[in-house]
Amino acid sequence: MEQESRQTEIEKIPRGWVLARLEEVTLSLIGGGTPSTSQPDYWDGDIPWMTSANLTNRVVLRGMKNITEKGVRNSATNIVPKGSLLISTRVGIGKVGIAGIDVAISQDLTGLVPDKSKVDIEYLYWTILDKSSHLSGLSQGSTVKGLTRDYVRTLRIHLPPIPEQKKIAEILSTVDQAIEKVDEAIEKTKRLKKGLMQELLTKGIGHNEFKDTEIGGIPKAWKIMKLGETANVRYGLGQPPATEPDGIPMIRATNVKRGKIVKEGLIFISPNAVPISRHPFLRVGDILVVRSGAYTGDVGLVTKEWEGAVAGYDLVVTPSDAIDSQFLTYYLLSSSVQKRHFAGLKVRSAQPHLNSSQVEETPIPLPSLSDQRKIAGILGIVDRRIELLGNRKQRLGRIKKGLMNDLLTGRKQVRLEA
Repeated sequence: MEQESRQTEIEKIPRGWVLARLEEVTLSLIGGGTPSTSQPDYWDGDIPWMTSANLTNRVVLRGMKNITEKGVRNSATNIVPKGSLLISTRVGIGKVGIAGIDVAISQDLTGLVPDKSKVDIEYLYWTILDKSSHLSGLSQGSTVKGLTRDYVRTLRIHLPPIPEQKKIAEILSTVDQAIEKVDEAIEKTKRLKKGLMQELLTKGIGHNEFKDTEIGGIPKAWKIMKLGETANVRYGLGQPPATEPDGIPMIRATNVKRGKIVKEGLIFISPNAVPISRHPFLRVGDILVVRSGAYTGDVGLVTKEWEGAVAGYDLVVTPSDAIDSQFLTYYLLSSSVQKRHFAGLKVRSAQPHLNSSQVEETPIPLPSLSDQRKIAGILGIVDRRIELLGNRKQRLGRIKKGLMNDLLTGRKQVRLEA
């Protein structure tokens, strides 16, 4: 092992730490192989066999096939023992996980059996995970890019003493667990929203009498109208005119995401290039409907932040006073519209496509305006909960990234209990 305890001009590390190659802290590197699919007696055995597709960070036990002992003996695959590190070195390069059981691996994986006297497996996991983006950029090969086993063997890592390794891994795992809990809360809240949308947009609040309609059962007091009867539908500008860094925001399909308008990829256009005759400027309460491409039918509500922006290629829906914009946004995102009405999209140039007539023909339930606002208010509370959880996840992600940068390099050292 290379002793690098003193500060060098190349890299500064804390006293007691070393820079080590992976081959110095592992007992063996194990390559994999893919058994022949033409040998039926190789499969449906008792030994789990996995590819990089089964490898997710930390968890490696999903969706695996099983092979037989004969399949292992007569092919290039090998068994990696429980508690080893798995790295994807060909497909999905840089993915890393810890084997929870003995597992046979495909040719796109490499197993590292740790020398427990030198490295803690959890610390090794975090160290390689920290290098994953770097590894994915170093792949070699002309047809199937990949990392060579020799490169993995000589990869250098920062190595503190074992107690410090364990403490670092514990801290990072604690943050990771917090992120997982937030993820679970987000998924739970999304399921709640989905159920509430189904309930509130079809049954309303406090209704006992219902009737059958073209969109299914709805409260007897509700009406059914075509969207074009209660809203104006028009086209946006189309292709962007001259751009200008300090100009007017132009909202395109890439800025529309599940009821909201997002800033990623936003462009700005010259005010002088906007044809006033097209009624281009968006008002609070307008709704954008994506009319072409992979996200055809997705909608975004124009809030105060986007007032005065212009729409690009997509459709603009301006509701009348009889319908609440937020209620209409939720309904346009419901399965009644997305899966029933928009599902039969016409195809143009091999892409899904919507025109204004199709959107105008969308059947819309019309509760009283006060009921619309109540329904939108309830769903809005759930949406704000999802947004708050998403913000918390982002903060935890930044904390995790910062801790990895500091703790895995020794820029900051953990305090060990006496």
